[in-house]
Order: sequence, then structure tokens, then C-alpha cells
Amino acid sequence: MEEEEEAEKQKKHLAMLERLSKRTQSRSQNPDSSSSESSTSSILSRFTHLKSSIESQLAQSQSISSDPSNLKLHFNQISESISDLEKFVAENSYSLPSYDVRTSLKTVSDLKHSLDDLTSQLLPKKKFSFKNKPTTKKEYKDSAIPLPTQPPQLSTRLAPRDSPGFRNKTAELLISDFRGSEVGEFTVSDLDSCQVRIIGSVRALFVHRLKNSRVYVGPVTGSVLIEEAEGCVFVLASHQIRIHGAKRSDFYLRVRSRPIIEDCNGVRFAPYCLNYEGIEEDLRGAGLDAETGNWSNVDDFRWLRAVQSPNWSVLPENERVGTVEISNLKNEDKEI
Repeated sequence: MEEEEEAEKQKKHLAMLERLSKRTQSRSQNPDSSSSESSTSSILSRFTHLKSSIESQLAQSQSISSDPSNLKLHFNQISESISDLEKFVAENSYSLPSYDVRTSLKTVSDLKHSLDDLTSQLLPKKKFSFKNKPTTKKEYKDSAIPLPTQPPQLSTRLAPRDSPGFRNKTAELLISDFRGSEVGEFTVSDLDSCQVRIIGSVRALFVHRLKNSRVYVGPVTGSVLIEEAEGCVFVLASHQIRIHGAKRSDFYLRVRSRPIIEDCNGVRFAPYCLNYEGIEEDLRGAGLDAETGNWSNVDDFRWLRAVQSPNWSVLPENERVGTVEISNLKNEDKEI
């Protein structure tokens, strides 16, 4: 039996290697005939056009600096354009090579810094500080209202600035209930020892810099992008999931396409196990009601050999949790 399972694993990874090899050969030998290359070229061309437009807007800032009210409106428009560009990269990241994704996100980050520099230079800056209020309550409930924008150095490279989300928290229970509402992007970033519960559907989920945290999420109708997670547990259902820089973390997934990992190690995978009142209806609405089995068909883009990648494994059944129930949004719910 073990020999048969090993043979099946070998078969899957040989298929992955062949698929990646063909993609690389196609790009190098006949790029014009490759629909994938054509799609990549089209996405990058659109990105360049949008980037150039934003750079042109930034260059015009000095000429209207004498009118503070118009300048403020001008900067707001640029900020929206940058957020749209960042959203464009996120939505197309699954179709782009890893290098192009990171290069594009670096460009977006540079544009943000340029806007911040111009804003500080041309508009009066109001000083402010965050006051920490003592509290013993560990529960934080977020409605679908965007949180205040964080300082640039705390914002993630992946997440739109104005998206609702949980940011910069330690040892808290963070809850959002989106049942009956429509939500676009949601951001989870810079958390340590937190538990996140997102009930209902969102269109895209951005996760960045999490440590020792648990993230339980209802169906995501688009993509999940995760960057930098250590010692975490994720329970996610999505059409596309891409994970970069994760260490010693477990992923309980339901996903329509094969999950992609990059620069990860010690990550383990198991089937989706979340439950709350109305989840079956939410899964059907998102087209995620059927189990595809792709939770175990992981592509490691940093491992192209014909043997099992040492960076990921299937979570042994005797180490998996049962159903994670979060219906009543209270601490007594079952946790991982």
C-alpha cells in the first residue's frame, strides 16, 4: 500500500515538473504562440500604462501646489489610482510569474512612498499620535467599515490601503460577520498570537506578517494571497490560494485550483473544516460547495525535482482537528 501511495506521489510531481517545464520551453522557444505568455504580456502592458499615468499625475503636483484644496483632491485621486493599481496586481497575480508579481508590488510600494513624500513636502502636516487605552477585553468586533489608514511603514505590500481589515494587533480575538453584505478586499496583517474569524464571503483576502495566529475564514470568491506567516493555522476556502514565505504553519483548505507555495518550509495541508450557521449557502454562492481534493495538490514553485518537495506535507489524520465551529462568535467555540 505504501509503495502504491509513493508511486502516486511520484506521478503527481512528475506531472507538475513536466507542466512547468513545458511552460518554460514554450515561453523561450515560441513566445508569440503561447496564450499564457500573451496573457502575461497583456497584464504587464496594462500595468505599465497605469503606472505611467500615476507617475504623470505625481509630476503635475508641483504645478498646483499653490492651491492647497485642489492639491489635496489631487493627492486623493492619486491615492485611489495607486490602490487600483495594487488591486490590479493582486487580482492578476495568479497569472503572473513570481518575479513579476514581486517586481510589480515593489513598484506599487515605490509609488506610495513618492506620494507620501510629496504630501509631506507640499501640504501642511498635522501631528498626531495614537493613544493606547487600557482594556481587559480581548474581543474586537469589526463591522464592514474600513479601519484608519496605517502609517506607510506599517502597511502591507499586498493589501489595498483602504480595505477593511485587522492590523497591528497582539493576543486578541478579531471578528467580522459579513453575512448578508457584500465585501471586496479584506486585509489581515501584522498580527501576533491572535485569532481571526471572518464569517460570510469576501471577494479577496490579503494576509501579511502573522505569527502564532489562527485564521478562520468563510468562502473567498476570488483569491487569497498570503505572505510571511510563522507558527499559524489557516482554515480557508477560495478559488485561488498563493502562499509565500510561510513557516511551520498548517493550512486547512478547500480550493478550486492547485494551491501555490513559494519560499515556504514546514507547511502542512488538510481539508477545509470550518462551520458556522449559513456556511453551506455561502459556499454554494461562491461556487465552493464541492470538494475538489486540491488541498493536497500543492505546487511548490521553488522545487522542480521529480520527488516530493520537502517544504510541504499532508497533515496526518491523527493530528487534524475535527470541525471548527464558530457560529456563536464566542470564546467557547472550538479552537485549533
